[in-house]
Amino acid sequence: MSFRITGLPAENFAHLFGLPEEDLAARGAQRRIAESAYPCRVSLTDCQPGDEVLLINFEHHAVESPYRMRFAIYVRKGEERFDAVDTIPEQLRKRTLAVRAYDGEAMMTGHELIEGNALEPAIARLFDNPRARYLHIHFASPGCYAARVERA
Repeated sequence: MSFRITGLPAENFAHLFGLPEEDLAARGAQRRIAESAYPCRVSLTDCQPGDEVLLINFEHHAVESPYRMRFAIYVRKGEERFDAVDTIPEQLRKRTLAVRAYDGEAMMTGHELIEGNALEPAIARLFDNPRARYLHIHFASPGCYAARVERA
């Protein structure tokens, strides 16, 4: 089964990097200098220590269902959106992940807790349910959103 993984659109965040700290704070965001490999949700790559990032409270599942969700995410300045078919970014391969499947009404149809190197079979199993329209990948320990998966 072919699948497509996407990061968040860069244009949703690019304008925020030029804002002063007080304007960021009003939007639930903070400018940070990466101390370690913070995961960028646009490029689906890890930041390097010293990179400028924004820590943002972001609504990644803006739906009219009990599964509406928002959480903290990192985005790195100047990144391009990851968008690839049948390709798993290294950022996802090396972490423990929670993968959640949703139907057309944004109701959960399945979920799995896996190591990132087992992501392809988990995607296939969750999409075996014909009601599953899309998947969300989360970093399991902190619980934050990582990426979206659709059928390709």
